[in-house]
Amino acid sequence: MKVVNLKQAILQAWKERWSDYQWAINMKKFFPKGATWDILNLAEALLEQAMIGPSPNPLILSYLKYAISSQMVSYSSVLTAISKFDDFSRDLCVQALLDIMDMFCDRLSCHGKAEECIGLCRALLSALHWLLRCTAASAERLREGLEAGPPAAGEKQLAMCLQRLEKTLSSTKNRALLHIAKLEEASLHTSQGLGQGGTRANQPTASWTAIEHSLLKLGEILANLSNPQLRSQAEQCGTLIRSIPTMLSVHSEQLHKTGFPTVHAVVLLEGTMNLTGETQPLVEQLMMVKRMQHIPTPLFVLEIWKACFVGLIESPEGTEELKWTAFTFLKIPQVLVKLKKYSHGDKDFTEDVNSAFLLKLTPLLDKADQRCNCDSTNFLLQECSKQGLLSEASVSSLMAKRAADRENVPQLKSAENANIQPNPGLILRAEPTVTNILKTMDADHSKSPEGLLGVLGHMLSGKSLDLLLAAAAATGKLRSFARKFINLNEFTTHGSEENTKPASVRALLFDISFLMLCHVAQTYGSEVILSESNTGAEVPFFETWMQTCMPEEGKILNPDHPCFRPDSTKVESLVALLNNSSEMKLVQMKWHEACLSISAAILEILNAWENGVLAFESIQKITDNIKGKVCSLAVCAVAWLVAHVRMLGLDEREKSLQMIRQLAGPLYSENTLQFYNERVVIMSSILERMCADVLQQTATQIKFLSTGVDTMPYWNLLPPKRPIKEVLTDIFAKVLEKGWVDSRSIHIFDTLLHMGGVYWFCNNLIKELLKETRKEHTLRAVELLYSIFCLDMQQVTLVLLGHILPGLLTDSSKWHSLMDPPGTALAKLAVWCALSSYSSHKGQASSRQKKRHREDIEDYISLFPLDDIQPSKLMRLLSSNEDDANILSSPTDRSMSSSLSASQLHTVNMRDPLNRVLANLFLLISSILGSRTAGPHTQFVQWFMEECVDCLEQGGRGSILQFMPFTTVSELVKVSAMSSPKVVLAITDLSLPLGRQVAAKAIAAL
Repeated sequence: MKVVNLKQAILQAWKERWSDYQWAINMKKFFPKGATWDILNLAEALLEQAMIGPSPNPLILSYLKYAISSQMVSYSSVLTAISKFDDFSRDLCVQALLDIMDMFCDRLSCHGKAEECIGLCRALLSALHWLLRCTAASAERLREGLEAGPPAAGEKQLAMCLQRLEKTLSSTKNRALLHIAKLEEASLHTSQGLGQGGTRANQPTASWTAIEHSLLKLGEILANLSNPQLRSQAEQCGTLIRSIPTMLSVHSEQLHKTGFPTVHAVVLLEGTMNLTGETQPLVEQLMMVKRMQHIPTPLFVLEIWKACFVGLIESPEGTEELKWTAFTFLKIPQVLVKLKKYSHGDKDFTEDVNSAFLLKLTPLLDKADQRCNCDSTNFLLQECSKQGLLSEASVSSLMAKRAADRENVPQLKSAENANIQPNPGLILRAEPTVTNILKTMDADHSKSPEGLLGVLGHMLSGKSLDLLLAAAAATGKLRSFARKFINLNEFTTHGSEENTKPASVRALLFDISFLMLCHVAQTYGSEVILSESNTGAEVPFFETWMQTCMPEEGKILNPDHPCFRPDSTKVESLVALLNNSSEMKLVQMKWHEACLSISAAILEILNAWENGVLAFESIQKITDNIKGKVCSLAVCAVAWLVAHVRMLGLDEREKSLQMIRQLAGPLYSENTLQFYNERVVIMSSILERMCADVLQQTATQIKFLSTGVDTMPYWNLLPPKRPIKEVLTDIFAKVLEKGWVDSRSIHIFDTLLHMGGVYWFCNNLIKELLKETRKEHTLRAVELLYSIFCLDMQQVTLVLLGHILPGLLTDSSKWHSLMDPPGTALAKLAVWCALSSYSSHKGQASSRQKKRHREDIEDYISLFPLDDIQPSKLMRLLSSNEDDANILSSPTDRSMSSSLSASQLHTVNMRDPLNRVLANLFLLISSILGSRTAGPHTQFVQWFMEECVDCLEQGGRGSILQFMPFTTVSELVKVSAMSSPKVVLAITDLSLPLGRQVAAKAIAAL
């Protein structure tokens, strides 16, 4: 007989009572090959016929079960068909459908095209919605039927519904497919307006909001249910459903560890080297570490405090100690305020800060108190309370507790200690003073220069200047502070008609502002002083001088540079002035011109002295004139002499060095200007820093005015006559043994990084890591190395991912070094560095890192040529039909671009070296996974990917996994440790339709 349609065929089978396998054979005869059963909607047709009466037709149901078991129909078509049935009053029909679901709901799979896998996700979402409606209907009837008859039958049906719900949801795979369906549905909503709903509109997908609505409704109905077992089962299902959207953001925190050396080192590094830096990058870096290492908040805050107190205790006396005090008491509370915004729920964060203080740190606090000569906890608690980080009750209870602890400490209250004012108190008082000074400096300088001079004179006495600068640096005001002094300095360069009094005030203002700016540049780095280059505006004198004439670490000056050769007439008049008059004239003196001419004048004077024209007595008179009134002249003269000495042979240096010696000491005479002693102190500290390198190279000693404090505590730390590689391995071994990095070691690492270069530094430290064989040691080494690499994270990452890792992965003779544990550790380190650099490279490099030579972008482009035909392949892929996406995600056919990744769909700039290096590393990983040889390098790739999954919130647009080719996903799933639905969700970019297809395909095939 000829069958017209499916319905007739099913009815005939029923009339003639065919058995299930007979039915299947005949069906295949009736419908020639070509059309698949899903296109003919077989599952829906069978269900429609089976569900006509009040009870289901068992024969037709047996056909459906046979079709499911023999895979004639796909799971998605059956689920879609079931979800269309909505007459929940027919108990027997509902039970039959639940039985059918029971056959496969916990082992769904699909091995077809990506589009079919997405179809399965949608069908599962509809089925979930159906199950919820079905459960609600059963519960509703049970509630109404309680008055009528025995509840056992109603409860039985409700229990069946809940059982299926639980069975479906308890599988992680199903939850992952639902996660994809939810995202797919959300993106359909947004694209519906763009007319893309055509093909999918005929598949009614339940929306997530409908599911949430059903959940609420079900909750209300079940609230009155007497059976506690069913109620708790329903609650469990509700929790599972609600957890689907946040499947990936759940991370367990480390509870077995108490010390976190990375946090410690990041804080120490910032406090020692980057007090002037913005707080935001530090906050982001700390949050990154917290996230990567899953650190609980109280221990995280505690580690920050610990690092601050350790830094305070071990900081060298003088400026460094004040810097640390400002960092701890002014900057860190600001950092915590920003961290509070990141952590959800203010209440919890204040609780965490409170418990962080409570944890026992008594010995450390005692030592800090002894160093600061005060109750440092008290000051800190007050600051935290001011910033709203602690409630008043917590503050008072913590203060009381600390006071009780302090009673047991042997007090060191000697007579001299009693008079010393504690630094924390001074720093906290200095902060409002900075604001007042900034206001004073805003006034018109020409109106009351004497008043301004009085203010500046106060700033110079004792350690006031360093206190104010440290407070300004910690609160981010140092840049505006420096700008104000540059403006003042600029103002004093224009001397109009004047008599002696105003002339001397002008000379003093010029001198004080010049010395202060030099001091700031040397203490906090010249970046603080340089203005944002606005073209067209005239560059102030001090900036010009500092950039061209001031010696700094790592900057070599040319003494014959045109900047040292000004107008010869000005030089001649200056030489005459220095040589003939008994002291410098002040009236109508253009100080900036004198500063620029002094270098050439010194050269003339030196030549005259070398050739016997001038005697030593005349030289003494000249140097006394130079430093007698305005110390800045001496600074400018020495700046040039330092550059000059470097160019001379050993036997030619003596007179120049003697000249420096003459200029460095103070002038003992009554006839000096106001605040001379204070200015000389600053001058000699500036000169000491300027000359340090030259004096070391020429093995000369010059006695500078001593303040009793080491001006340059971190200078010249490397031991002489030892190879730097030995120094590096030694210091790393010490740090590893100790378990944390101290500020002295940080400075040594920094010097070695400068000396050896990034590749040398990184390569040797990685070699040290790969030598470790004990698991706990390698873990500690990774935490420490990451923090050491923070000295220049961007460059280290480029070298590590672009040179060192590819070298290890492609050279089979080195594979043995990638065994566990050092291999796991290296994978962890590589991921941490990649994540940190990638998240921060959108921001700016910090001032510390700008000084170094930047590798040229072109080097990376030539080193990693990416094929240039990708864009065209990309366009072909995006404009093609769905089948191509399937070719792409099956590794058998790599004719499409096997390197297509989410980053290209997001059009990430591939000229950026970091993006380029990441893209190439993932291409290498992909080829390792696809190759036929396995070994430690394959294992390394697995660890690398595991760590990526562990550290990431979601493999979306901002993450490094967007550089991974889509084809890698199906390769990775073959590795047993990676074949879990959560891993697939984490490594694919689910914000892209193609990403969702690849994920659905990989998960459905698991």
